[in-house]
Amino acid sequence: MEKKEKKINREEVRYIAHLARLNLTEEEEEKFTRQLGEILAYVEKLRKLDTRNVPPTSHVLPVKNVFREDEKKSSLSPEEALSNAPQRKYGQFRVPKVIE
Repeated sequence: MEKKEKKINREEVRYIAHLARLNLTEEEEEKFTRQLGEILAYVEKLRKLDTRNVPPTSHVLPVKNVFREDEKKSSLSPEEALSNAPQRKYGQFRVPKVIE
């Protein structure tokens, strides 16, 4: 039994926009109705593919760890780190107050 293709209408787009707290213009409603319809049509195409012999994957390409081993290295002295700071106070960067 083959499922018939799901179409989306403007009323459904308005409902989705309402849930997302979006105010859409008439043009945007028309545009998103068309775009969401195209997306649903593509998903229907994908559903027709026979994937019984395709192993499940979480990544398309093999994943390898790109992290390097930690190495102890010398760092900047406090004087070097603060050398270009526009303002300093008590050996630290002085920045404008953000929270009152």
